[in-house]
Amino acid sequence: MQKIKITKMQGLGNDFVILDFEEYKKTGISMSELAVKLCDRHFGAGADGMIIPFVKGMETEQSSNASPYETLFAEGLQTDIGWYFYNSDGSTAQMCGNGMRCFAKYVYDRGLVNKKQFSVQTLAGVIKPELLDNGLVKVDMGAPILEDEKIPFKGSRKLKVADREFDIFPVSMGNPHCVIFTDEDTLKLAETYGPLIEKHEYFPEKTNTEFVKVLSRTEVEMRVFERGCGITLACGTGACATVVASVLNNLTENKVKVNLLGGSVIIEWRGLRENLSEHVFMTGCADYSFFADYIL
Repeated sequence: MQKIKITKMQGLGNDFVILDFEEYKKTGISMSELAVKLCDRHFGAGADGMIIPFVKGMETEQSSNASPYETLFAEGLQTDIGWYFYNSDGSTAQMCGNGMRCFAKYVYDRGLVNKKQFSVQTLAGVIKPELLDNGLVKVDMGAPILEDEKIPFKGSRKLKVADREFDIFPVSMGNPHCVIFTDEDTLKLAETYGPLIEKHEYFPEKTNTEFVKVLSRTEVEMRVFERGCGITLACGTGACATVVASVLNNLTENKVKVNLLGGSVIIEWRGLRENLSEHVFMTGCADYSFFADYIL
């Protein structure tokens, strides 16, 4: 048996197991394997994803199956800190907004960074979180990506799956999203069609799928089927993608409250079709669930 120290955190119910690299090294298995073990809700700690900080001067993960992170960190960091992020199925994800808020709080409290606003290297590029005095975390999520080849997306804006055809809005926040506006039951649609859209041929790297009901010019309801996770209580990048799509379709203003199953976040995007390079800002909670000695 091997004992490692883990921390469980959640942002709007989107939950994560976080551990230091030194604890990971004790396991003797790949990060992908560890993520599957730790995130299992019956035989593990249970989580939507696993996060491991990468600090300057630290060695990279060494495994027989090379991950994108080995390339990312091969020449060290140009930012304050980096992260390894794995979904519950062992796959890597370019970004996770709720995970970033939890990560920001964790590394600041652990003393891995010594300032409340800092830069993080991810597979989606450099992300900049800021710990606010009210306990919330604000994250500069960068500019949305709308070019089909960069999302990546290969198809039309009408997607047919099973017995339905949907009008879709593809967008990337470092990871691919398929936003669908509807007046129907958003959770039922996500549960029924999310798994099918995730693996649709239009999305060569699979996709997160958001079903969105516009409640007013400043508020929406969103339910999500996350790539590699399934139905989750919240998705930060999905909330950002939703607001980008709603602004560009003139359905909302530039500052929107996004209501998810686990709570709400505030998303701000000042972009227009003539100025798509404006960054998206997300503000929400990040909370500790527990600290534990976990036995593998």
